[in-house]
Amino acid sequence: MTTILVTGGTGTLGRLVTERLRSGGHEVRVLSRHTQPYAVDLRKGGAGLDAAVAGVDTVVHCATSTNGGDEKAAGQLIAAARKAGVRHLVYISIVGVDRVPLGYYKAKLAVERMVEESGLEWTVLRATQFHDLVVKVLGAMARVPVVLIPSGVPDQPVEVAEVADRLAELAVAAPAGRVDDMGGPEVRSFDSLARAYLEATGRKRLVLNVPLWGKAYRAFRSGGHLAPERAVGKGTFEEYLGRRAGGGRGA
Repeated sequence: MTTILVTGGTGTLGRLVTERLRSGGHEVRVLSRHTQPYAVDLRKGGAGLDAAVAGVDTVVHCATSTNGGDEKAAGQLIAAARKAGVRHLVYISIVGVDRVPLGYYKAKLAVERMVEESGLEWTVLRATQFHDLVVKVLGAMARVPVVLIPSGVPDQPVEVAEVADRLAELAVAAPAGRVDDMGGPEVRSFDSLARAYLEATGRKRLVLNVPLWGKAYRAFRSGGHLAPERAVGKGTFEEYLGRRAGGGRGA
């Protein structure tokens, strides 16, 4: 049995990683900003972070923020992990961070490089977008009568539970560096995902494909965020929508 720290351990991915590691008999510490006993703001570090990593064999770094601060948080975590003698640092990243010039993607790529240069043994897994994120985006779009979809943009959503399975597997294995990307089972047009979402939620909306501009849009349109050669996920978007509907969850 090993002691593993999961940052962002109450989030969409981190919660599932924690469950899988605990079911495997490992001692798991959950670090998040509001969960005791390891309630820590990674961007600030300090004694709480030092206590969280003390005696830990492996850190699975799932914590992230689209509002900025990922690089600062990673710096604090890496410094504390080095000081504590952590054996293995596992990081979850996103397919396309080196191809799509989006601010959040640039930050994730910068953290990848920090992990690689940390002096720790490490593993980095890139995955495509989770079904949950696609539904969150579509839910926001569908609040108005007309759903505006970026024209010509494909997507390859993956089931978050499958990514959690893979991360837990990597966490208890030997450090492996950059491992193969993990993509969902299908490359789909965003238009088709939107129509599937609207049908599943019973919403009547007009869907319009709108051409955009800019380097990030062109990169998404050309599939820079996809991994068709690594379509290893099994769960489809419709299956995910079916589970949500069956569970009575809001959309």
